[in-house]
Amino acid sequence: MDVRSTYKGARISARKVRDVTREIQGLPVSAALDILTFTPRKAARLVAKTVKAAVADAENNFELSVDNLVIKEATAGEGPTMKRYMPRARGSASPIRKRTSRINIVLTEDAELIESLAETSERKRKKSSGKKAASKKPAAKKAEKKTEAKEESKVAVADGEKEEAVEEIVVTEEVKEDKVEEVAADAGAEEAKVDDSAKEETTEAEEKK
Repeated sequence: MDVRSTYKGARISARKVRDVTREIQGLPVSAALDILTFTPRKAARLVAKTVKAAVADAENNFELSVDNLVIKEATAGEGPTMKRYMPRARGSASPIRKRTSRINIVLTEDAELIESLAETSERKRKKSSGKKAASKKPAAKKAEKKTEAKEESKVAVADGEKEEAVEEIVVTEEVKEDKVEEVAADAGAEEAKVDDSAKEETTEAEEKK
């Protein structure tokens, strides 16, 4: 059964209304009202008013279920045009056309269409969730690789620091050995000097005798 609602003498041009009615053609009533609610245009407000009137008529007068209603037709025809004039230069006048329109909404009850739309929306939701899960897996793998690379770099830095510390210890030991050798050489030189001085003294004493 079809339920018709008409808005006569809407103070808006039919061309502007058709941009809105084209978007809700063939949609369930709930989806159409959602679209019209969030469309910031005067035509959307007028079309939503007509749709709500048709829904109320179907629910109260024809005892139809609102959940199964679908917008079968949503059209906008031209209404009477009011002509006004604005004075212009040199005594002339330019016309002003105040256009009106007639909004026609036809609802029908189609449970099969509602079920098919629900199935398609469920499929789209599953596909989108699957794509999101698939996109999350590479991201998780990349994060794991980054953490592994950071840990490896930390381990490499620690090993490098240990090697540097060992090299410093070896260098300090070599320096200590060099210093010990220098001290021993200096001590040997001083002993040699002392021996030479003692020999000279003994030789001088013998000569004096």
